[in-house]
Amino acid sequence: MMILLIAAGFGSSARADNRTDTSLFMKPEGSAYQTEIRSKSGDLYLSIGHHGPAVENEWMALRIYFDQKGAIDVYNKARPGLELKESRWYPDAEKQKAGWGADYYKVGKTVGLGGVRLWDGKKVVMLNPVTMRTARVSRKEDSSVMEMISEGVPYKDRKVDILVRVTVRSGVRFADVEAGVLSGGPVQFITGINYHPGLQILKKQGRIATWGVHPEDVAAEKAAVGAALVYQPGDFAKQHDNGSEILLISKSNAKIATKVISACAREPEVNTMDKFVEYIDSHGVSSP
Repeated sequence: MMILLIAAGFGSSARADNRTDTSLFMKPEGSAYQTEIRSKSGDLYLSIGHHGPAVENEWMALRIYFDQKGAIDVYNKARPGLELKESRWYPDAEKQKAGWGADYYKVGKTVGLGGVRLWDGKKVVMLNPVTMRTARVSRKEDSSVMEMISEGVPYKDRKVDILVRVTVRSGVRFADVEAGVLSGGPVQFITGINYHPGLQILKKQGRIATWGVHPEDVAAEKAAVGAALVYQPGDFAKQHDNGSEILLISKSNAKIATKVISACAREPEVNTMDKFVEYIDSHGVSSP
């Protein structure tokens, strides 16, 4: 089996002005950072730091849950800067009120923001069970990358190996989310964006955006969150709204690529739905 993976290590060649970072460690909280963690069970949700690998740029952090959900979750910031190495996703209430970011986004059982699953023609297929699940992180010259590799996933009459890669870059609010079949393909992928009652939802050609307060109780205070998924319509066969998430079902393919972005009401420049959508439109992002 051929697997194209990111280089191990945080990268000594990373530029000093690289405004991105990675975070991957096992509990307890004082444990050392790692570049790769593997599990035959495929479920380290309760024993891995912040429930899975994470990456950040100056505006947001993203994590992939290390379990069957495979969802992507968001950590929003009130001011630009790198926080994961000190906050480890959960800064205390005092720090949050002093200007640190927080976990305002509520994923639940959904794909979250751009998470990846499969479609067998009739139903959603989780990337589970697995023969091995691997998380990897790497810090590059001007970007940071996390990958989740799920091996041996039952799909139709065969088993497939699926790679999900998330890349954040310095000076770029949008993160790239890629999913590919390493073995056993092609497949139909599922991705999407979740929502909650009361959130604003905007659908345009090639993008879906939401804005509002998530029912999250981890953060010290509540704040409205904006999230958007940008995609190439030609890659997807249909769209489905199940009442808690808007899902995109791909055509039979070996890979898909989308972009995700998030902001929150604590940011002075992108603190409303109108400003958030205007930012996406003005930066000319119409497809991955």
